[in-house]
Amino acid sequence: MVNLEKEAIVLAGGFGTRLQSVVNDVPKPMAPIKGKPFLTYLLDYLKDFGFTHIVLSTGYLHEKIESYFGTAYNGMKISYAYEESPLGTGGGILNALQKCQTENVVVLNGDTLFQVDYYALEQLFSQKDTLLAIILRAVEDTSRYGRVSIAEDGRIIGFVEKQNASGKGSINGGIYMLNKQLFADFSVGQKFSFEKDIMEKLYSSSSFYAYVSDGYFIDIGVPEDYKRAQIEL
Repeated sequence: MVNLEKEAIVLAGGFGTRLQSVVNDVPKPMAPIKGKPFLTYLLDYLKDFGFTHIVLSTGYLHEKIESYFGTAYNGMKISYAYEESPLGTGGGILNALQKCQTENVVVLNGDTLFQVDYYALEQLFSQKDTLLAIILRAVEDTSRYGRVSIAEDGRIIGFVEKQNASGKGSINGGIYMLNKQLFADFSVGQKFSFEKDIMEKLYSSSSFYAYVSDGYFIDIGVPEDYKRAQIEL
């Protein structure tokens, strides 16, 4: 029998330090936008691309997320991967992968809505037969984020730290499609960074790929953008 499950991990365990002045009684992805948690907008968008199983990686005030969504939302199955203590982005993803049935999974942040074409991400991932495909964003000034350089065929050829980056360029959009094999050298419960310990360490020895999207983007972790979301979403 063919497994038709289409799975995504949403990283929803952050403390939301920058947003504390505006929202302090719920986890950042649960911040209300026009009476609905921000996370509902993100999950509704994933539903449009055929996702059937969402794993929410939770930590701070996790019970608020669990009590709202339960085990299903908008026809999608919902599972939870709770971190008792912060595991970093890499540890959090590996912890959540234990709840996934498929080898290839999409990963995204729970406090940003980036309206990308997930079908294009899947196509790049399968065509290049890679362990990791990333969606990038084009920005006017990369100094706030750091820059990602790609070759003509989309292969990632470099990462530039934000203190050394400036001007127009492409930045990591925080959306990945990955294969579980990427985590072969790490243990469940280990704290590590996906960006530093996997992407930036392995891109030169492995072939990772990326494409640039100009889709709508908003990060509600910043108070100004949280206010903007109230108008735009």
